[in-house]
Amino acid sequence: MDTTITLGEAGMLLIGLALLVLIVYCIILVKNLIPSVKSISKILKDTETISGVAAESTLEAQKIVSGLSSSLGSVSDIMKGNQSLIAAMTSIINAVGSLKNLFKK
Repeated sequence: MDTTITLGEAGMLLIGLALLVLIVYCIILVKNLIPSVKSISKILKDTETISGVAAESTLEAQKIVSGLSSSLGSVSDIMKGNQSLIAAMTSIINAVGSLKNLFKK
């Protein structure tokens, strides 16, 4: 029994084999990418945590700077005679204490 294969059938057979090989390579690629994606996800979570801590520290520093600014304003008001010396010194001590707490963290 002889079977003849035409060029069209041979071409279709080669295309089918190429598609099968391509599918196998794609499966292997996805299998190898899964651990990489998990690793990247962990890195992104760590980055999110670090960004949150940095944002908190920035807000604390902003509060301290505004406190220090108001304290220095109080000192200048004292020089103008608009506020008592004790209230100004209390404001400065509070601002310095906040600054000290920022550097402890």
